[in-house]
Amino acid sequence: MYFHGTQVRQRAVTLLREGAKNADVARRLNVPLGTISYWKHLDRAKRGESPGKRDSKCPRCDGRHLDRSAYSYLLGLYLGDGHVSHHSAHRVPNLTIACTETWPGLMDLCEEAIHAVLPDNRTCRVRKIGCRSVKVYSRHLYCLFPQHGPGKKHERRIVLEPWQQAIVDAHPWEFIRGLIHSDGCRIVNWTTRVVAGERKRYEYPRYFFSNKSDDIRALCTDTLDKVGVEWTVLARGSDPFNVSVARKTSVALMDVHIGPKY
Repeated sequence: MYFHGTQVRQRAVTLLREGAKNADVARRLNVPLGTISYWKHLDRAKRGESPGKRDSKCPRCDGRHLDRSAYSYLLGLYLGDGHVSHHSAHRVPNLTIACTETWPGLMDLCEEAIHAVLPDNRTCRVRKIGCRSVKVYSRHLYCLFPQHGPGKKHERRIVLEPWQQAIVDAHPWEFIRGLIHSDGCRIVNWTTRVVAGERKRYEYPRYFFSNKSDDIRALCTDTLDKVGVEWTVLARGSDPFNVSVARKTSVALMDVHIGPKY
């Protein structure tokens, strides 16, 4: 690991305070963008300007308007590749959504959903090996995501609150889209058949949603049922981790509302 000197860090902080963009500072000083973002966060926290300071009223505690469509999508992302944690170094909890580096469009959609749900809170992207974590800090995350808890999600019970289920029922495709964008994919399978004595290759698309949690897979399949999508379960070894959508009409329906990640 390469450690940057104090002078480089102070120069970066000075440029950021003057209004320079993170990416411009990273290029100018030849420092990773994630490092610049982290330095900026620490500097803002030191000056009492951490993201949690700008929290607006909570939709659950104070009745503030909630963008239900955006929340349904964000809930799907959270149940797939997200978690809420509270590090001792920070005053407020953070929501982290892991996004593969090769899908910048997914990161943009994730940030748009966060901004719609928490309009007064800033997001940041933390670079890790092969992915980036989209993060937001807020005192209201425990209110918005009551499924948080110690340990991994597939090792504890995951049940939606009645108000969450009402949102998913009203915006089922957004919820499914969030699940597929986090722990799912659209792929093209192929097979061969002999037709009139000649072997021909056939290709067909299908969707997968893979998750170790029985509860989260059930939330996915229950919602697929409600929108008329036929599905099956494929085992990974002896474990039924994969929800598959392969029927032509169901794939076509998924293509209209979901589509591949990008």
